[in-house]
Amino acid sequence: MSEVQDFIRETVTENPVVLFMKGTAQAPQCGFSARTVQILRAVGLSQVVVVNVLDDAEVRQGIKDFSNWPTIPQLYIKGEFVGGSDIVSECMKRRTGTMLREAGALE
Repeated sequence: MSEVQDFIRETVTENPVVLFMKGTAQAPQCGFSARTVQILRAVGLSQVVVVNVLDDAEVRQGIKDFSNWPTIPQLYIKGEFVGGSDIVSECMKRRTGTMLREAGALE
């Protein structure tokens, strides 16, 4: 296994929440990364390790190989790949619907 794959595996297993993205949480460099950060903030997540894939081309390609997923951003929770921006967004919508149902706001 390569050093990059070792780095990725260690990062996602040693941290509860990891986001591989373009840019930083404070300055996302693509709309999908920005949207994912907004969603994580909206659910109140403050402890997330962010890896800026623009800092290292090997990590940028390595994370795609690691997950067998072609796009970035990529969110990992407890070492498990959750998905990219679209999947994180969809999970948020489902959670909101569940919360509204539990609150009696939906039938």
